[in-house]
Amino acid sequence: MNDMKGDTSPHIPVPSGHFIGGKRVDGREELEVLRPSDGGVMGTLPDASDDLVDQAVCDAHRSWLASGWGTRAPRERARVLSRWADLIDANADSLGRLEAIGSTRPIAEARAFDVPFTAECIRFFAECADKFGGDAVPTTHHSLGLVLPEPYGVVAAIAPWNVPLSMASWKCAPALAAGNAMVLKPSELTPYSVMRLAELAIEAGLPAGVFNIVQGRGAGAGAALVRHPLVGKVSFTGSTRTGAAIMSEAAHHGTKPVTLELGGKSPQVVFDDAGDIDAVAGRVVRGFTSNAGQACVSGTRLIAQRGIAGPLIEAIIAKIDALRPGPTWREPSCFPPIINGQQARNIHAAVRQTMDEGASALCGADFFEHDSKGYYYRPTLLADVTSRSLAVREEIFGPVLTVQTFDDEEEALALADHASYGLAAAVHTLDLGRALRATRRIQAGTVWVNRFGRTWDFIIPTGGFKGSGMGKDLGRQAFEGSLRYKSVLIDF
Repeated sequence: MNDMKGDTSPHIPVPSGHFIGGKRVDGREELEVLRPSDGGVMGTLPDASDDLVDQAVCDAHRSWLASGWGTRAPRERARVLSRWADLIDANADSLGRLEAIGSTRPIAEARAFDVPFTAECIRFFAECADKFGGDAVPTTHHSLGLVLPEPYGVVAAIAPWNVPLSMASWKCAPALAAGNAMVLKPSELTPYSVMRLAELAIEAGLPAGVFNIVQGRGAGAGAALVRHPLVGKVSFTGSTRTGAAIMSEAAHHGTKPVTLELGGKSPQVVFDDAGDIDAVAGRVVRGFTSNAGQACVSGTRLIAQRGIAGPLIEAIIAKIDALRPGPTWREPSCFPPIINGQQARNIHAAVRQTMDEGASALCGADFFEHDSKGYYYRPTLLADVTSRSLAVREEIFGPVLTVQTFDDEEEALALADHASYGLAAAVHTLDLGRALRATRRIQAGTVWVNRFGRTWDFIIPTGGFKGSGMGKDLGRQAFEGSLRYKSVLIDF
């Protein structure tokens, strides 16, 4: 294992290697893993070969059969997962520090949200294990019809870098609760915290090999996972372009089902009857600056009614001015870095191109001055944009908010509709009828009213329309999506 050092960061071990058969497996170390906050080397990472991926999947399949995980009593699976959640809570401090230093998650948020959210997600799906089953269905008088659920066997998951722990729980918890084995590939940019998660799963009693982790690049290890013939289903969160490639690969290698949570350009529609402007501004700011805008659901398109637009923008800018960047391991930090230099340059290039197309920057449009070598991009408001502007058309994955105005409800909802994306949206209004009309009209998998962002209600699924994906994470739908259904017809 490697050690994390530097700039008052906690000195804690970094788990290296892959995780196969209930233990760490060494690999040839080819990749450097950098701390986003200062660009320092955090550790190294093996890049899995096709043979290593094959080993992980075959081990998962053998362990799944030998342990009988898929045929165990549902309550027994639930008890194992509940113990896993308890161990995550018991290790919250070390997990929070590991998550913070290794990602863009400020340590205060990692401790207060990411780690407990991960544990609660696992508990929720543990309770699903014996709550949803098959059906006896009406058939002819002289027969009995049954619809029987069964696990796929091995489910492969490819998780993103932006919220490593909680995204891993979204993937693993429903699949394991439903009786599947799991092979997870975390992002090569944030690979370490999920390794500790896997170790705790074994400590909780999950059979060795039922939860394996392979490390490496998406184009290598990720693609090999999708292609493997023993993988029964694939779950992916990431960009729309990569999701389309995974969908194509899955179709060509076994016609296996996929769950895809992909990109977004989520609108925040603010009507002039939204109420307290300061409160609305706070919701809008959190919607596009949380995790420095590095989230698929970020509310990056402000669509404000003309009469309220001016005061609202002033309130938004005032709140942005109060944000202070800093390394994720420093408690006072409230605005995190961009994941790496390439992504930071992509964000800035998109902002400059949008401005070249005619947009004006009301604030931001550049980097914070900072003594760290990390990349901290100022929250940016771009006005004078149209539906053809790059920052409106394409996901930037940074703290960039476009501003458009409207006069009436019909115009607002037309602007909210995006040609490519439909992941999430928010509507700010105190008129219940207007809110309900908007939720019916907006083409998005999630619509929030007078808020932006998830709660701890795991029963509510998440997933997109259009190019934002297919299938659902969280909710009953994620559990049932981890099962395949067999029809049985018995003649008397």
